[in-house]
Amino acid sequence: MRVVVSIGGSVLAPDLDARRVEGHAAVVERLADEGCEIGAVVGGGGVARDYIGAARELGANEVQLDQIGIDVTRINARLLIAALGSQVDPKVAHDYEEAGDALRHGDISVMGGIMPGQTTDAVAAALAEYVDADLLIYATSVDGVYSADPSADDGAEKYERLTAGELVDVIAPMSRDAGASAPVDLLAAKLIERAEMRTVVLDGTDPERIADAVLRGDHGGTDIVPAGSDDEPSYWVGDE
Repeated sequence: MRVVVSIGGSVLAPDLDARRVEGHAAVVERLADEGCEIGAVVGGGGVARDYIGAARELGANEVQLDQIGIDVTRINARLLIAALGSQVDPKVAHDYEEAGDALRHGDISVMGGIMPGQTTDAVAAALAEYVDADLLIYATSVDGVYSADPSADDGAEKYERLTAGELVDVIAPMSRDAGASAPVDLLAAKLIERAEMRTVVLDGTDPERIADAVLRGDHGGTDIVPAGSDDEPSYWVGDE
């Protein structure tokens, strides 16, 4: 089973805590030991937003802001690589071909951002499509996809199951300038729709939830399913 796991920067490194990074690395290694081929994409989180905010005040344009965010995601990716053992490619993959090559050689591949205008949400979706992943996991700081920001809107509705087309409709009205925060961005949603990629958006602050979702299909997040799919999710390792 081939899995791409997107770990938000606000999940992996809201602050510099080696134990938290080790916890996520342990789950990635466990999935690899269970026979999964793993590509991990790491976000920038609050640290990236802090740098982006400061640079915006200094007059940086949107492309420059994106480049700063990419730099932070790659630093976070190096943190995860440092916590992983010999199974990981020691280099941060800078494009999909590098990541795909690592997976084909049996290594865990870790990426950050790639290019301005593309968040790590979209990188994860594109990587999943590129390597023909069976499952895409978004480990975020919220427990699924909502109709609005649940931290700002008490009436926000959580979705347990959406088609990718419905996900696009939910995400489309939301602003996505550099440094903005959402469980999944619009470009990622469109890539998921194009690839008909089975996807789960979940609360990844406890990394064991990632393992539960992949190994047993057990999660409290949002299932994104291909249009027309009426079957129960069948992505967990135990069903292979």
